[in-house]
Amino acid sequence: MFPEDFPGLPPTREVEFGIKLVPGMAPISITPYRMALIKLKELKVQLQDLTNKGFARPSYLLWGALILFVKKKDRSMRLCIDYRQLNNVTVKNKYPLPRIDDLFDQLKGAIVFSKIDLRSGYYQLRVKEQDIPKTAFRTRYGLMSFLSCPSA
Repeated sequence: MFPEDFPGLPPTREVEFGIKLVPGMAPISITPYRMALIKLKELKVQLQDLTNKGFARPSYLLWGALILFVKKKDRSMRLCIDYRQLNNVTVKNKYPLPRIDDLFDQLKGAIVFSKIDLRSGYYQLRVKEQDIPKTAFRTRYGLMSFLSCPSA
């Protein structure tokens, strides 16, 4: 019923992922960590996969976050981008989240419920064109930027 993998960049929608910075902030660029040869090979494979699917592209911008690998339960490697420096200079969204008990109160008396089980929270939301440079990350193989949001 669902495709095994995403075919490419998500469709254009009314909502796109944006990154609003504190006024006056300069681009942040950090030198990459050293990596073992096995991780460099895995990095090359994963970067090629992200590029082939259209989720990321080579970049030549001033921004650049660090990358690292984390082992998953199945012993494969997950590429992680360290956006902590970027997070420190973003304007935080102060919109209050709804209280769960208020949401349950609104369901009182309902008879029919729908459940949506999303297969993945990754790469389903485009990044605003003007914010693509802020998603950049540095690797031994060059600078890359995300075109779609890498996480939920």
